[in-house]
Amino acid sequence: MKHRFIAKRYWNDISTPMGESGNLMREYDDLINFSLGDPDLITDERIISAAFEDAKNGHTHYTDFLGDLELREEICKYYKDTYKYHVQLEECMITTSGCHAMWLVLESILDDGDEVIIHEPCFTPYPQQIQLTRGKPVILETDEEDGFQVDIHRLKALITNRTKAIIINTPNNPTGTCFSKKTLEAIAKAAIEHDLIVIADDIYTAFSYEQPFIPITTIAGMKERTITIGSFSKDYCMTGWRVGYVLAPDFIIQTMKDVNENNVFTAPSISQRAALHALRMRDKIQPPIVEEYKKRMFYAYERIKDIPNMSTLPPRGSLYLFVNIKKTGLSSIEVADKILRDAHVLVLPGNAFGACGEGYIRIAVTVGLDQLKEAFDRIEKMEIFS
Repeated sequence: MKHRFIAKRYWNDISTPMGESGNLMREYDDLINFSLGDPDLITDERIISAAFEDAKNGHTHYTDFLGDLELREEICKYYKDTYKYHVQLEECMITTSGCHAMWLVLESILDDGDEVIIHEPCFTPYPQQIQLTRGKPVILETDEEDGFQVDIHRLKALITNRTKAIIINTPNNPTGTCFSKKTLEAIAKAAIEHDLIVIADDIYTAFSYEQPFIPITTIAGMKERTITIGSFSKDYCMTGWRVGYVLAPDFIIQTMKDVNENNVFTAPSISQRAALHALRMRDKIQPPIVEEYKKRMFYAYERIKDIPNMSTLPPRGSLYLFVNIKKTGLSSIEVADKILRDAHVLVLPGNAFGACGEGYIRIAVTVGLDQLKEAFDRIEKMEIFS
């Protein structure tokens, strides 16, 4: 809103359908919420208990400015064990969530007017995060016909003298797409040729259903030009703990540390201890989580296949299905609103994730199978889907 006490850059409304969805959750007592990617599963009791014990034993202070030393060591060990990829301690920093990590990264690398390429449909905050850090978002559209993979020719056509970075997100929110090795190698080649940074928003690494996840930083020649953002929110059902991390060349990490001293200083110590225990117990904790969400994804996919005027690609990754509703003849917002009003099911319109998301809705499978069944039973009775 326009007011003399508000910074002029916020006079125009910057709220998003994702942010506004919280207000809609209270509209109906029987609402089924498919809107936000907040896993409904509670953080594993073993993680909570271990973090609680650490708190009682004195882990209630500031940590090292780069993050809890044991946690950083464990992250380095994880990348070595899982990907045969070596990370030094000074190349790792703990952040207050993946979103905070993205802001810190952009604030640390962008000069005024630098361009950052984003592939759409994309995570809603990206464009504004870039603008907040004085950069310019440049949109790279992807298509369902190509499985929402990045078209390398389109990517190269967008590169200019002001291009500084490319943000990639795979497994992807909102489309669920997992970039193939061929796509990753093509992006890497373009980044090397044009001396660009790749910011890899690796938030859903556990949820790659077709093939093992490949971090782009492990591709030859990419370590020195990749900034990897990781998070414990989705992979360990720890959204409320607000803890993530960044892997990057040490000089970038040092700059981020200096910037963060003027922001939140350090991530919460208790959350960092919880993340440490999650990593150490991942082989016991993660498989049941992944199996549960995979089961839900494929159930939702099968239901959508049987509903007229709805279609979606088979599940490939993440917690989301990006559902094509173009045959309804209605806009994404109109369909999302009708589903809310008629079926009391809250979904997000596809254009919340960029203009090329028009004609889609996003479903987050963050409710159990019983609620999934009830939601689709209601939806398939709607006139526009019958």
